[in-house]
Amino acid sequence: MKWLQEFKTFAVRGNVVDMAVGIVIGAAFGKIVSSFVADVIMPPIGLLIGGVDFSKLVITIKKATETTAAVTLNYGNFIQTIIDFTIIAFAIFMVVKAINTLKRKEAAKPSEPPLPSPEVILLTDIRDILRKG
Repeated sequence: MKWLQEFKTFAVRGNVVDMAVGIVIGAAFGKIVSSFVADVIMPPIGLLIGGVDFSKLVITIKKATETTAAVTLNYGNFIQTIIDFTIIAFAIFMVVKAINTLKRKEAAKPSEPPLPSPEVILLTDIRDILRKG
């Protein structure tokens, strides 16, 4: 029963929950970026290079027969994956850069000095009286 309590403590720790939320949001963000690349970025690029659909770019290593499927090298999918990765990496870079900028602005703000404790105030008053005296 002790291991169950340890697991519960581990599973509900803030870091684990934060990580789970990050993974779910990251997966959704990946889908958004993949759709952006496939549906918005790639059609104009395909049009610019003559209407080529990257996903259909293949090299046939062995032609299909009646009993076996063709063996192909799908380099178009590889190009698509590289473009997806580049755009996702750039998007993440921009998010991290924005967060770092906000952190620097927050760190640059002058903070008010903490108020002295009553003991410090009393000792300062005693020091000032002794200087006058």
